[in-house]
Amino acid sequence: MNLNDVLRAGRAIAGVLPPTPAWSYPLLDEATGARVVVKHEHVQPTGAFKVRGGVALLAGMSAADRARGVVTYSTGNHAQSIAYACRRFGAPCRIVMPANPNPTKLAAVRALGARADCHGADLTAAQRYAEATANGMRLVGPAHEPDLIAGVGTAYIELFTAHPDLDALLVPVGGGSGAAAAGVVGAALAPGCEVIGVQSDASPAAYESWRAGEPVDAPNRTVAEGLATGSGFPLTQQLLRAHLHDFVLVSDEQLRAAQHVLLTRAHTLAEAAGAAGLAALLADPDRYAGRRVGIVVTGGNAGPAELSAVLG
Repeated sequence: MNLNDVLRAGRAIAGVLPPTPAWSYPLLDEATGARVVVKHEHVQPTGAFKVRGGVALLAGMSAADRARGVVTYSTGNHAQSIAYACRRFGAPCRIVMPANPNPTKLAAVRALGARADCHGADLTAAQRYAEATANGMRLVGPAHEPDLIAGVGTAYIELFTAHPDLDALLVPVGGGSGAAAAGVVGAALAPGCEVIGVQSDASPAAYESWRAGEPVDAPNRTVAEGLATGSGFPLTQQLLRAHLHDFVLVSDEQLRAAQHVLLTRAHTLAEAAGAAGLAALLADPDRYAGRRVGIVVTGGNAGPAELSAVLG
């Protein structure tokens, strides 16, 4: 995948999803010691960046594939992305989510007209169930589709076009589509910018896969749904290895603290995964002191329990 694929995806989503803002906040600069630019992907119609990929994917599908319908598996934000795109393009949609999902994300999927089945203890179990019960529908994996990665890459074209002077960009990693796309776009448009992945140390599969040079499994215990994957994915890992300058881990406690800082210093309600970039910045202030740093609030779909923890 290369920049031309992302540009093509940009043409597919033009007129459907307008650009999202990227702002700076003096109080956030004060808290971090860096000059911070916040890319606000939580203002998307689904509350997360992944909708870009869903629209790009469905736009490129044949009428026959759309008529078959789409089935996928997700903890929530990818689910909303596919449900939104299927509704936009008139395709039947079925989502498999792990048991006891974020109720806000589950309600949003159903409100978009998708069938939502809750099955399995984690994303891996949901994936196996979706694969076994696809029944002729087009199976879409959250980190297996080049069009999904190209679609989310449009966020980074917007960011680097508006802020070409970034020294570093901190990107949350679950399946890795966002960071993979950021690396591809950054290499083409801002080669001097360090693109750094951030994952929870309670679910480090993508991090461990990147270090190992091949997909591996790892414990999956984070409370951050968007970072909760138990294995690395071949396509995104290939791109991460090619383009990431570094990959770091933060704790779930650091994610919660970063959510609170975003809320109080940048007027921004982020879900835990969406605060990962800021968590990494706060965890290593000397590395970024005085530098111009981009962080991406990838989602704002915090459930009631999560909101209580942040506000408390």
